[in-house]
Amino acid sequence: MAPIRHAALLRRAVPAQNIATLSVESKHHSPLSWLNNQPYLLLSLASLFWAGNIVLARYVAGHVPPLMTSCIRWIGVFLILLPFAKDHLRRDWPVLRKNLPLMLLLSATGFAYNNAISYWAMQYTEALNALLIQSAGPLFVALWALVLFGVRLTRAQGAGIMLSLLGVLTIILRGDFSALLGIRLNRGDLMFASSLFSFGLYSALMTRRPVTHQLSLISFTTGCGAAMLLPFAIWESLAGFTLKPDALSLATLAYVVIFPSTLAYLFFNRGIALIGPNRAAPFFHLVPVFGSVMAIVLLGEALRPFHLIGYALVLAGVVIASRQGGAKA
Repeated sequence: MAPIRHAALLRRAVPAQNIATLSVESKHHSPLSWLNNQPYLLLSLASLFWAGNIVLARYVAGHVPPLMTSCIRWIGVFLILLPFAKDHLRRDWPVLRKNLPLMLLLSATGFAYNNAISYWAMQYTEALNALLIQSAGPLFVALWALVLFGVRLTRAQGAGIMLSLLGVLTIILRGDFSALLGIRLNRGDLMFASSLFSFGLYSALMTRRPVTHQLSLISFTTGCGAAMLLPFAIWESLAGFTLKPDALSLATLAYVVIFPSTLAYLFFNRGIALIGPNRAAPFFHLVPVFGSVMAIVLLGEALRPFHLIGYALVLAGVVIASRQGGAKA
């Protein structure tokens, strides 16, 4: 089934919910209800929060343990959502149990492995390499959608992905494409690539998720993801890499629990439900764009012409790839 058609079925089957207040009753004309039906804005905000997560991960590399951080991240999200999700979980439990293998796979690919390995990779990889690999995210989504479900990109989606990829490369390589010849992959690069490979699978599988309340889905998968990570977090601590209870560690945990976790995943899941994975995939390219903007604003780096050219190419690619039009099946 093409993702556009599947998203339409989801819209008919699952009424829009108030994702910010996480309340059972949504106010039809409220700004929050309006936001819940704006897929492009939701996906852009998710990319912004994930960009902040990457910038922060590079900044705190070597200070906070990656596996423990990932485990605490999903435990925190689960505890935040549980008071709002428990009634939905109880009602949706028969459906979740019936689809348990798929739910566990979503938990492993989208929450456990993807996040832990990306944090771990930042201990080894350089910023240029990580951002370059990040730009390949939409290609992984398209690959999994093709392999698993026979969903092919439309011409507009393929052109948009390649155009936005060109924009990302322009920013990362500072307009000098000869720098590609100097890139050398290390184990951190391979680890980071594997995290995107995993998240691409999660994104493709999201179109086959059981029809449940979105709070049931995210609370179940974050809880399972945290449980999967717990033994590895304990092993990491026993190996000597412990979490320091200082201001930097606490601020890092607060950010990762709220923004790139609770909000970004709610926004991303809703965006996929509304427009499908192939039309949502180009928004991955906004992550390195937002990341470079943060470097300019927060780190004082200079704004140069190649930044503006790259931004224009990325945004043009996102607009082209996100146009209404069914993917080929």
